[in-house]
Amino acid sequence: MHRALATLLAAFSLALASLACSAAPLPPDAQARALDGTVLYAPPLAASELAAREKQLAAAQAAYDSHPHDADALVALGRRLAYVGRFRDAIDVFTRGIAEHPDDPRMYRHRGHRYITTRQFTLAVPDLERAAELVKGKPDEVEPDLAAAPTHPPLETLQSNIYYHLGLANYLLGRYERARVAYIECRRVSLNPDNVCSVSHWLYMTLRRMNREKEAQEVVAAIPVDMPVVEYHAYHQLCLAYADKIDIDSLYERTKRAGVDTTDFATVGYGVGNWHRYNGERDQAFAIFREVVAGKQWHAFGHIAAENEFAH
Repeated sequence: MHRALATLLAAFSLALASLACSAAPLPPDAQARALDGTVLYAPPLAASELAAREKQLAAAQAAYDSHPHDADALVALGRRLAYVGRFRDAIDVFTRGIAEHPDDPRMYRHRGHRYITTRQFTLAVPDLERAAELVKGKPDEVEPDLAAAPTHPPLETLQSNIYYHLGLANYLLGRYERARVAYIECRRVSLNPDNVCSVSHWLYMTLRRMNREKEAQEVVAAIPVDMPVVEYHAYHQLCLAYADKIDIDSLYERTKRAGVDTTDFATVGYGVGNWHRYNGERDQAFAIFREVVAGKQWHAFGHIAAENEFAH
């Protein structure tokens, strides 16, 4: 009874923090508020990378201006805006897309994603639930890779991303059973090693939060050491660490040495911090969470989730 009440109160406090992020006005050029109220601006990019992304954005804007009612052009524009850190503008574009294409699940999927980025978890859930309704019973489809020169076939699909982000939004709100259901559905439609690793990581953590350790271990035990991962190596390594196939603290130190202002550090740091928390090492867990939150990649899911720990 006490544990259930504590979980309910935690979820309520997280929902309030999320609502505060969506209601508070922002200064010009700011993109979001952290859950502690800190104003967040576009994450830093190397000058060459920013220039390349701005060029891609200009092309997407021109394509949209030529065909303003084309759903594909609108989705590409919204994604390109987000890639240069203009998350608020991206949300506005997808909101326009919902008005013009109310039965296109991509509009809700992408706006839901960027609501998570901007800490508006309570707004993300209904968008992603609507996207899930719209794809139910339909074949999945590949999401185009918008990299300038992709080095591998696209890894993402529409349905896997809908359920992945729906699971994450519920996880961040402390709604672990809803997150578990979404992640199981995500795993069902995840057909490549990268997506299997990423969803297994979040499903493992969700099950650990639900005190279902045996099920959690079964999830990561199924991940082989030699899995042919293309991009999501951090998630793969975390799954191996959870399964005791590699040392978890060594993984953290290696990732930290590679750079604390990286998405991989946010990903690994949050996973390792959680592992220590599950195992009763709360002080060590929160010391790691502080290091993650001090990083600059505030749009990374590991950063958002670590920040979320301090909002409980």
